[in-house]
Amino acid sequence: MTDKYEDIIHLPHHVSKKYPQMPVSDRAAQFIPFMALTGYEDAVEETARLTDRKIDLDETQKNLLDDLLRSASESGETVAVLYFQPDKRKAGGAYSMKTGIIKKIDEYGNCVKMEDGTEIPIEDIMDINDELHIL
Repeated sequence: MTDKYEDIIHLPHHVSKKYPQMPVSDRAAQFIPFMALTGYEDAVEETARLTDRKIDLDETQKNLLDDLLRSASESGETVAVLYFQPDKRKAGGAYSMKTGIIKKIDEYGNCVKMEDGTEIPIEDIMDINDELHIL
């Protein structure tokens, strides 16, 4: 039995007389893998990114926090506010600390306005203190 390519396997390699041969650097570029699943790497990274769960305060802790908030607002001293920032892309978020002077408690907007313009929702505040002990 003969091989079906037996008649051409030993022929010389064809070189075009009409077109110049492609440079090796350009020939290699055509074999660079492409991203068949665009956005896949970003999706995997986003899924792997960890977020914290928001801790819910009980009524006693909320009352204590309310007292701390009013006291800090009236004193005009620099305080550290520990608060929860919800994540914009997935469930959960992260705890952040903002140090500064409380300018105003906006009861209509239910937020605390810091002197530098930062607004922190009151329901996201976990602690207000100079020493930062968590309630």
